[in-house]
Amino acid sequence: MSFASILPSIKRFRLLIILALITALVTVACNPSNYQTQAAQVPQMIVAVLGEPSTFNSALNESAYSVFGPLYDSLINENPLTNELEAGLAESWQVLDNGQRVVITLKKGLKWSDGKPMTADDIVFSYNDIYLNPKIPTPTKDSLRINERGDTPKVRKIDDLKVEFTVPEPFAPFLRWVGGITILPAHALKESVHTTDSSGNPKFLTMWTTGTDPKEIIGNGPYVMETYIPSQRVIFRRNPYYWRKDAQGNPQPYIERLIFQIIESTDNQLISFRSGQLDNLEVPPEGFSLLKREEKRANFKIYNGGPDTSTTFIAFNLSKAKNAKGQPFVNPIKSRWFNKKEFRQAIAYALDRETMKTNAFRGLGELQNSFVYVKSPYYLPPEKGLKVYNHDPEKAKKLLLQAGFKYNANQLVDEDGNRVRFTLLTNAERKVRGDMAAQIRQDLAKIGIQVDLQILSFNAYLEKLKVTQDWDCYLGGFAGGGVEPHSASNIWRIKGASHAFNLGPQPGDPPITGWVVSDWEKEIDRLYIKGAQEIDENKRKEIYYEYQRIASEQLPFIHLVERLDLQAVRDRFQGIKYTALGGPFWNLYELKIAEDN
Repeated sequence: MSFASILPSIKRFRLLIILALITALVTVACNPSNYQTQAAQVPQMIVAVLGEPSTFNSALNESAYSVFGPLYDSLINENPLTNELEAGLAESWQVLDNGQRVVITLKKGLKWSDGKPMTADDIVFSYNDIYLNPKIPTPTKDSLRINERGDTPKVRKIDDLKVEFTVPEPFAPFLRWVGGITILPAHALKESVHTTDSSGNPKFLTMWTTGTDPKEIIGNGPYVMETYIPSQRVIFRRNPYYWRKDAQGNPQPYIERLIFQIIESTDNQLISFRSGQLDNLEVPPEGFSLLKREEKRANFKIYNGGPDTSTTFIAFNLSKAKNAKGQPFVNPIKSRWFNKKEFRQAIAYALDRETMKTNAFRGLGELQNSFVYVKSPYYLPPEKGLKVYNHDPEKAKKLLLQAGFKYNANQLVDEDGNRVRFTLLTNAERKVRGDMAAQIRQDLAKIGIQVDLQILSFNAYLEKLKVTQDWDCYLGGFAGGGVEPHSASNIWRIKGASHAFNLGPQPGDPPITGWVVSDWEKEIDRLYIKGAQEIDENKRKEIYYEYQRIASEQLPFIHLVERLDLQAVRDRFQGIKYTALGGPFWNLYELKIAEDN
């Protein structure tokens, strides 16, 4: 499971996918019971994560499998039960000048996990020196761009506890964004931002890697890192300087220790949960019926939040650019196929998503047709213009013929006689992804297309998508967007760090040449700017409706099936307030463990 579901805040919208498995010997070595006695039986929670963290530097992170949920709190939090904003590190806030100025006042006496005071200087540093620094490739920057010029908020210190944010024009997500982005410690990181390495890049880019001693990572959240053992676990202990206290003045969180058990397979996570080694499990479709029968006997409860807030899709590499060596990222022959709208639409019609839901998801999913969460007020229903691609292989063939393709026996070829064949990239750890990929290959074979599967570990997968850009088509997803469309701005904005289907030049990366942006990409970019600027909710809906009409016509993402959000939690945890948006542990700081367990 992604820790986006634990302690979720309004700051989290990250790339979702997973990692690879270890041997039975390592699984035994990783058994949490092996070190419970060493910990003097302190109150602890053990959860499974499918992948290793890629960095300990939150500003540079693009992976859903991270350590940051327990390490950092937000200035302002969104309560997933009420959707209301609540004070976090901030004591209060004021929205002034028709929403174009926000003044945030910090709580008194806040401290970093190393005991140093947290002040307004840290907020100003985090924004001006890191998130808005053109030399630092942080995905957060994409969500802070306000207009076509790329203007971003101005941030200034008023006094030690007060910070003022201003924007030159209305920005609808303003308060949620400035309140939700992680604040980093100036005293620990400022020098690295303002000194450069031999290549002229800020040393910050190599600060706080996974090779750093976990105890050196400084946060302001409920926990601090104590130990990281690659491919095994991350251990957190309660932050003694965390600000929250209960009504009686007792420090929170109550649970002394939190453990991320790295188990890089949904099958092995299921085994570990059933054997009592885990306190929580994101229930995979293939494990639901078995766990449901054991629910009462084994003292746990399965929560069902309905369709998950994430997206699952395939996307083609539409880039026409060349790398620093002058080599095209995509074979030019394939690039011509992928950049034909009719080709992408034909693929969508060829996929039998109902069978995919039945077989891969065991019926525990919903067909997905939009990037916007189906329960969001901004979701465009099909009756208002969202194009839906129900299974129709004959229509797929007709579109391909209209686009200049033809059939040689049962094989699809292009106008030059090239066999239509491409590689589908996906990750190894989540069983359902492999099942989906196998069906995609079968469905496309029926319209004459040969699909080769490339199934990699998460880090290798991400390397291909983000660094080498050496891929044809990928099966993946994005997680944590919630109901606000602007959370996907790093995906849809042309210069976004996660605009993976046509990734442009990124700070710190080798130069690329020949990058071409289509007119429809430009129009979606314009609508995203306009949607963020519009304050009137009804007008905002119409703007995001139009973006979805374009996206469903052009299909940079071909949506598939989204799983139901099923979470199994041990009965011994008291205070669970489960919500689909927050998951079971959004209020981890106030959870307790029953004494008789």
